[in-house]
Amino acid sequence: MAKQTSKKSTEKPSTEPTTDNAAALQATEPIKTPRPGRKKTTSEPLEAGKISTPVPGDGAKPTTKRSPKKVAATEQTAPVADVPKAPAKRTAKKPAGVEALPPPATATEQLKAVEPYSRFTDFDIMLFKSGKHYKLYEKFGSHVIEHKGVIGTYFAVWAPNAKYVSVIGNFNYWSKGANALYQRWDSSGIWEGFIPHVGDGEVYKYFINSNTGEDLEKSDPFALRWEVPPSTASIVTHTYYEWKDQEWMSKRYQHNALDKPYSVYEVHIGSWARSKESPDEFLNYRQVADQLVPYVKDMGYTHVEFMPIMEHPYYPSWGYQVVGYFAASSRYGTPQDLMYLIEQLHQAGIGVILDWVPSHFPGDIHALYRFDGTHLYEHEDVRKGFHPDWKSYIFNYGRNEVRAFLISNALFWLDRYHADGIRVDAVASMLYLDYSRNHGEWEQNIYGGNENLEAISFLKEFNQAIYKHFPDTQTIAEESTSFSGVSRPVYSGGLGFGMKWMMGWMHDTIKYFSKDPIYRKYHQNQISFSLIYAFTENFMLPFSHDEVVYGKGSMLGKMPGDDWQRFANLRLVYAYMFTHPGTKLMFMGSEFAQSGEWNFQHSLDWWLLQYDSHNGVKETVKALNQLYKSEPALFEKQFDGDGFEWIDASNANQSIMIYGRKGHDRENDLVIALNMTPAVQRGYRVGVPAAGTWQEIFNSDKHEYWGSGVLNGAPVQSEKNSWHGRENSIVIDLPPLAATVFKKMG
Repeated sequence: MAKQTSKKSTEKPSTEPTTDNAAALQATEPIKTPRPGRKKTTSEPLEAGKISTPVPGDGAKPTTKRSPKKVAATEQTAPVADVPKAPAKRTAKKPAGVEALPPPATATEQLKAVEPYSRFTDFDIMLFKSGKHYKLYEKFGSHVIEHKGVIGTYFAVWAPNAKYVSVIGNFNYWSKGANALYQRWDSSGIWEGFIPHVGDGEVYKYFINSNTGEDLEKSDPFALRWEVPPSTASIVTHTYYEWKDQEWMSKRYQHNALDKPYSVYEVHIGSWARSKESPDEFLNYRQVADQLVPYVKDMGYTHVEFMPIMEHPYYPSWGYQVVGYFAASSRYGTPQDLMYLIEQLHQAGIGVILDWVPSHFPGDIHALYRFDGTHLYEHEDVRKGFHPDWKSYIFNYGRNEVRAFLISNALFWLDRYHADGIRVDAVASMLYLDYSRNHGEWEQNIYGGNENLEAISFLKEFNQAIYKHFPDTQTIAEESTSFSGVSRPVYSGGLGFGMKWMMGWMHDTIKYFSKDPIYRKYHQNQISFSLIYAFTENFMLPFSHDEVVYGKGSMLGKMPGDDWQRFANLRLVYAYMFTHPGTKLMFMGSEFAQSGEWNFQHSLDWWLLQYDSHNGVKETVKALNQLYKSEPALFEKQFDGDGFEWIDASNANQSIMIYGRKGHDRENDLVIALNMTPAVQRGYRVGVPAAGTWQEIFNSDKHEYWGSGVLNGAPVQSEKNSWHGRENSIVIDLPPLAATVFKKMG
């Protein structure tokens, strides 16, 4: 990912209660309207005289609706020892350093405003302090509950260096002194309390008076929903959803296995498609589902990867400058709307990978940066805590509470949103203390090296937690260095990821195919080099968004020659990708040869599909996905050196490469021939692994792909003629700038 330089405001969302559980969202209590003069927020207050009732458990099935006056509290009230016995000590007088705050009239009124309540047990606190609490989203944040027969919201926030913390919002006229939270006595740094008559849809922030003397207004790090940027308040909501993807979830382990097809379509929701009537408006999650799901299913991809959909204030960051780690971006709808999109993909047999950014976060004053007036989430030492490339801040991976925050966040998306995998962004920047830093701008570790030992330890713990709690998912590292063992188990010394992006393959492949075919014979080793290290990791082959931005042009734009050659080259590149060992990832638009560089401000150029050339590339990718999923030789041993063999990598003069792919059953062996020049090679002899009849099952030069139609239509009988070190061989035609795949039929 990379930073951008311009801002764009978007429309503001409705904050009406979600309708997915209408029976449980009944209005019962009055809510105040905002005081005059308060800066306008995105959300309007709920209708006067109404408040939404809670949805139990933030994801649990709701209980039957009951009158709040006749029912006991649905949440466990903390033991007496869990809250201060004499809260008037805090509330009867103004805290030191906050003389300007308007206090409640009396301590009694303060107690009525915020009641002692806790969701934390002593065991929770112990886990939190030790960095081993991986479900913090069940404790922190805002939770609508019923307490002592009254509907309201429980708030909890971590601010250990605060003198005073209160909740401010429409419901209390944004008054800093109206709803002060209680500080726990156990040195956890947690402030908490229950505020009656605050319900679903309310906007809020935390007012924090710091030990540094600063007054801060902060959004909730654990908020499940935020206002649409540029507004910055958090919104009380829940993640309850009646999922209908049980069939997918029960068989997910089969789809996510490392010896199964794994072809990923990378999507930026804001620019995949826009409204035809209003091109400047985003489609919401449900509208995207209606178009994206049938398209991806028809194209044959096995998974979709969404670029970060967590809340981010700066749209041109593409989502990589996250502030709301637990909130799906409100630009595109509610949490339940995103769940619907994921559910629809699952019902269509398509997995969902979420892009995740634990490497850095922006310095927006309302968010994580200096959250309680100190460097709470980021590393205080600028040599470790500031990212020079993205002008953002780096998490303090050595702080237990921060590690628990991040791991809880990753598990949250797998738990509440049924995500099938996590792709971790910018892993290389986490691993090295000197990443993008000059001499003197970084500090060695305790052993004198440049490895970030705290980040390495965190990544290992992250992967162990993911695979322990969700063993049928996958973690994928975007890592561009030669760091050893990224996708090897932690118990054998690795980082524990399921897969790693093969960045070297991507760069070498693009560099090779961008050369005029006449010069390719001098660079044959560039395209074959990847097979030297292809099985040192579980590699995913990416043609990602990073390759079609910042003046790099589109995938089509990288191809040399006239129009026919450019499209033929692109079809050849994709055929090489799908027959090379490893899983696959392709950025949206590349599958139909988008002409221009990706522009996140607009929809993809779908109108290009009216042209046979672009539609031909689309049909090629569709056929390659089908080939990949139907031929075991292409996926059963995609991370095993035994699944690949060179047949001829030495014919650099004619720029021809021939190799075999193998699965568990040798009857499924494939022979792939690539001709990287526009010259047709007639009667070309190829050594094959077994005698028999060989059939061409794929050819990227078909007329329907906008090719020239040089095919091997009839089955080819092998001859007892030793060639390429094999006893048997076949004679075929090699089409120009094309790939052809053969399989033994008998």
